Amino acid sequence: MRVLLIGESGGIGSALAVELRRRNAEVVGLSRRDGFDLTDPEAVEMQLASLSPTFDMIMLASGALTSTREKPEKSLRDVSAKELTGQFAVNAIGPALVLRHAPRLLPRKGRSIFAALSARVGSIGDNQAGGWYAYRASKSALNQIIRTGAIELSRSHRDSVCVALHPGTVRTNFTQNFPTHEKTDADIAALRLLSVLDQLKSQDTGGFYDYSRTRVDW
Repeated sequence: MRVLLIGESGGIGSALAVELRRRNAEVVGLSRRDGFDLTDPEAVEMQLASLSPTFDMIMLASGALTSTREKPEKSLRDVSAKELTGQFAVNAIGPALVLRHAPRLLPRKGRSIFAALSARVGSIGDNQAGGWYAYRASKSALNQIIRTGAIELSRSHRDSVCVALHPGTVRTNFTQNFPTHEKTDADIAALRLLSVLDQLKSQDTGGFYDYSRTRVDW
């Protein structure tokens, strides 16, 4: 199994890399540590264009909770163009530029996976608390990109599975400022996410699933 892992140096990404290699997968990792910056379209294009197909799985484990702020917005008065722009660049535009290469990098025949880490707070139907404008909106946009990309990908890659995943609240630097949340260790989160992907079939493509394989409301 050959896997392209975007965001390998992050908390969840590094745990996924360990587990995938334990399964004897060949992992090609890209992250900011290696100079791969999702907010730089030219760099994304250059590095992905240089990769040789095919990959059985492309996993996008990168993301940002904030861009210009210490914490997400609590109210409308905190909303800014800079924060919205920064969040969309990392959480939606960057993943879209990666997904753009999926038709070339994934095999046309046989099962293949494109998965991106989203978040339950990106669900419009599940939003009961408000706040977190930029993060919520950027993850909602990611969900739409995955949904739309899955439809197109299924036409040429009939056995492909293209999904958004909610990993839960994972104990990483990403969540260290949220002590009240119940958190899962990254290695456990990685096992759960891969278990979900193991069970999904081509008819599940375009879906949004949490770590227990439960569908999340759009």
